[in-house]
Amino acid sequence: MYICICNAVTECQIRACSEGGACTLADLEHCLGVGAGCGRCKAVAHELLAENRAQSTVLFSDGAT
Repeated sequence: MYICICNAVTECQIRACSEGGACTLADLEHCLGVGAGCGRCKAVAHELLAENRAQSTVLFSDGAT
């Protein structure tokens, strides 16, 4: 699904960027251009980034024990 229409950024691209180390909206903007246009995608992109980072933390924690 497209998250940022202005720059044709998808949910999958945001998840991949997060898994690659992106931690902030600024990271997503730098890597993918998220929020650089109209900005309407920022809230959804931020939520998706936080969700993906939380899942990654849980998976990492489960694997470490």
